[in-house]
Amino acid sequence: MHDDRTLTEERLDRALRERIRPAVHPRTAPLEFEVWHAPGEPVPFAEAVAGRYEPGALGDAWGPAWGTSWFRVTGRVPAEWAGEIVEVVIDLGFARDRPGFSAEALAHRPDGSVVKALNPRNTWLRIGEPVAGGEEFTYYLEAAANPEILDGVSALGDRETAGSEPLYRVERMDVAVFDRQVWELVQDLEVLDQLMRQLPLGSARRWEILRAVEGCLDALDLDAVGASASAARERLRPVLSSPAHASAHRLSAVGHAHIDSAWLWPLRETVRKVTRTTSNVVALMDDHPEFVFAMSQAQQLDWLREHQPALYARVKEKAAAGQFVPVGGMWVESDTNMPGSEALARQFVYGKRFFLEEFGVETEEVWLPDSFGYSAALPQLVALSGSRWFLTQKISWNTTNPFPHHSFLWEGLDGTRVFTHFPPVDTYVAELSGAELAHAERNFREKGHATRSLVPFGWGDGGGGPTREMLARAGRLADLEGSPRVTIERPADFFAAAEAEYDRPPVWLGELYLELHRGTYTSQARTKQGNRRSEHLLREAELWAATAAVRTGFPYPYEELERIWKSVLLHQFHDILPGSSIAWVHREAEATYARIAEELEAVIEAAQRALAGAPDGGGTVVFNSAPHDRAGVVAGGAAPASGQPERAVEAEACDGGFRLDNGLLRVTVDARGLVVSVVDLVAGRETVAPGRAANLLQVHPDLPNRWDAWDVDAFYRNTVTDLTEADVVRRSGDGVEVVRTFGSSRVTQLLTLRPGARRLDIDTEVDWHEQEKFLKAAFPIDVRADHSTAETQFGHVRRPTHTNTSWEAAKFEICAHRFLHVGEPGWGAALINDSTYGHDVTRAVREDGSTTTTVRLSLLRAPRYPDPATDQGVHRLRYALLPGATIGDAVREGWQFGLPERRVPGSAVVAPLVSVDHDAVVVTAVKLADDGSGDVVVRLHEAHGGRASARLTTGFPLAGARVTDLLERPLAEESAEMAGDAVRLRLRPFQIMTLRLTPNDDV
Repeated sequence: MHDDRTLTEERLDRALRERIRPAVHPRTAPLEFEVWHAPGEPVPFAEAVAGRYEPGALGDAWGPAWGTSWFRVTGRVPAEWAGEIVEVVIDLGFARDRPGFSAEALAHRPDGSVVKALNPRNTWLRIGEPVAGGEEFTYYLEAAANPEILDGVSALGDRETAGSEPLYRVERMDVAVFDRQVWELVQDLEVLDQLMRQLPLGSARRWEILRAVEGCLDALDLDAVGASASAARERLRPVLSSPAHASAHRLSAVGHAHIDSAWLWPLRETVRKVTRTTSNVVALMDDHPEFVFAMSQAQQLDWLREHQPALYARVKEKAAAGQFVPVGGMWVESDTNMPGSEALARQFVYGKRFFLEEFGVETEEVWLPDSFGYSAALPQLVALSGSRWFLTQKISWNTTNPFPHHSFLWEGLDGTRVFTHFPPVDTYVAELSGAELAHAERNFREKGHATRSLVPFGWGDGGGGPTREMLARAGRLADLEGSPRVTIERPADFFAAAEAEYDRPPVWLGELYLELHRGTYTSQARTKQGNRRSEHLLREAELWAATAAVRTGFPYPYEELERIWKSVLLHQFHDILPGSSIAWVHREAEATYARIAEELEAVIEAAQRALAGAPDGGGTVVFNSAPHDRAGVVAGGAAPASGQPERAVEAEACDGGFRLDNGLLRVTVDARGLVVSVVDLVAGRETVAPGRAANLLQVHPDLPNRWDAWDVDAFYRNTVTDLTEADVVRRSGDGVEVVRTFGSSRVTQLLTLRPGARRLDIDTEVDWHEQEKFLKAAFPIDVRADHSTAETQFGHVRRPTHTNTSWEAAKFEICAHRFLHVGEPGWGAALINDSTYGHDVTRAVREDGSTTTTVRLSLLRAPRYPDPATDQGVHRLRYALLPGATIGDAVREGWQFGLPERRVPGSAVVAPLVSVDHDAVVVTAVKLADDGSGDVVVRLHEAHGGRASARLTTGFPLAGARVTDLLERPLAEESAEMAGDAVRLRLRPFQIMTLRLTPNDDV
């Protein structure tokens, strides 16, 4: 038999492209339309409908970047179309390969009710099925001119720089007959064509499909496609009805629309994207009762509730029917590397509570397909939130080491294990194409042990969601020979079945490090500073407001704190906090953080003044919001300022530089302004490696191969410029000021020792005007460390400093919160910081056999995409070197560095609401219970990595104590052991515990 395969495949391609797909709408009539270009920001429907509309024509330009144009579309169904299915077909200039990224529109009826959205892959509005003929109709289209900012340097990322030129032209405005038989034929042929091309050339099934397609095309009259479509489909029926093999992989298809809460568009546009996507979804559900759609991110549904209450009511109806499924259990799909401990816990608190209160749903699956790596703290938080399962896809993006599992148990810091799934389809925006499904089956790493995987399908990133074509594919692929079996079902059904069939799943211990997007630990420093500052201020506001409420009757600001928390959590979304959004997003974030700081400072001041007592005596009360005692003030308490002097810091000139000495450390700064010696006087040990200099600023070129703001590639380290020339090295008070200029930038540093402190503080101001450069601060430490220890949420994570395997080598840039520690038995050193997350650690053996371990902080980057002006301007960065530090020292100093004492006029002693008698037990939150009961809620954890037995004592009469989950609900399996006004604690390493303490109001 001659091989005519290519001939038939090419024949099918052309027939679909030129004859069959166009015949889906065989008869058309043009529509009339008018347009009103809204000035400024989007307006509500009532304002838009009253606009002054001008007649429009095909080819008209519309939409300057970020603008909104309203189209009033009117038409009449031709009388001769009676009995037909009729649709409006609209193309506003859509980019076909960019669903959700460019021009999009939302269709309204004249009464303002939402119909559905229009986007590049969803261009239709159904008029009737069938029509009577003669129907008149009017639609108002709210069209968003979102620019495409998909690569390269672009000024379009901010309305202030985008310009006023229109971006799009109206391409089509028709009313058309919809030929269902032709549409079904298209779906038949596309499914078979995609499947056929994935089967081996030697497969009998491939040739069977080819011959059926050939027969179909022979039966199709290309001049009368509609009339011959049914006969052509009959030729395909035998191959479409052949069932899948008994061993075929089982795919649970879950409708989805990944919607980035901000990215290449601002937050306000995401609000509209959510409306557009959910309107599409509920419209599909009306026609397809089998369709199930999962939506994460409580914030997005809350936006829908606020801005589109009628549509939100429809969503709730579909949720009650089991079609619309809330998932995720978090306020947003946040980054999980950089949010602080309490913030990551609150992602679950506010997300889970929203779904419970609004939908009556206890979400059990944590849904994070696109975050840039996953903290080792997550499994415990997942369990403590009342969830059971975890899903992500992003680890499939690893560039060095393919992850070895698709279904497994993920074990966190404390030993908690969570059943976890990576969809082997390797995408969270699947079309259910033949290539995707074949890849999922081939790629699935649990073969022989498990048979199931999940595939999220629907256009995403910019939203859009599933289409009727995707549902048609799912129906045909439910039981089709040569393909995995596809079943549309709820995520919980998949997880329950997948967990049940896998008796002994493998275990992965520790963080899920993404071998990509490492630059997100550093990009957009102001956003990261705003986040850290907000987290600290929220801790203080809750602590002092709760203390004042219990002690003085101060009105606890429940609603204000919840609103601020939700704003901070929103900005931890995985393209905001990581610094990978357009300029508009980060400009707004900076302004938001400033407002948050102002509000929280007001709360803190009011609460502290209520506690400090009368200021008439001229005294000062020192408040300590850190979780450890310091300078005579207990953790979480306050006391009158002590007049007791501390040992003075000596500062003297030395060999063109200066020497600082506070009796604990002796620091030498040379004439270049570099730290060449830091002697730990307590241990009698030098910190800086011989012949090296610490606090050495280094600049690298930084042009990654692909995603500028996201990535740093390992080759950046091949070229480095050490900043060793100083313009100024001079004494400044008890410290040393160093000024350097380089490139187009200037850096001013103040190096100080505080009396009684075992740390060298470095306050750095950088006026940064470099492009595609990476600024690091290096500390070569004379210590042999085979691992580093970095703070993460509710504990710390150890990472090797060597590169024995490709897994270790890939971690050339790592994330740490307040500290990063390196040490050997008996002595170590830590770097602490106030807002820096990116670090790297390398080691080298010197000629004498000793080891230098170099720790570097990643201070600033200057990527040009998607924000061409990333991080340009003035930054203040604070960090400190802590010689002779244990892990406990690093924990304590890290907290105190970011939570400085506050001084308030007054004379009162403020006893803490709670105190703990064990240094390893860190209290991360003290607040009043969210239900307004007046109970005091305390969240704490073991922070050193060992077991801890401790006693928590309350500063108020205690009537009861309960151990709760993150949502402050009692845990039946755990009880609190009370002893008077105290609770006995027994914690395993890194265990998180939430206590709900009920005051005894009768005492």
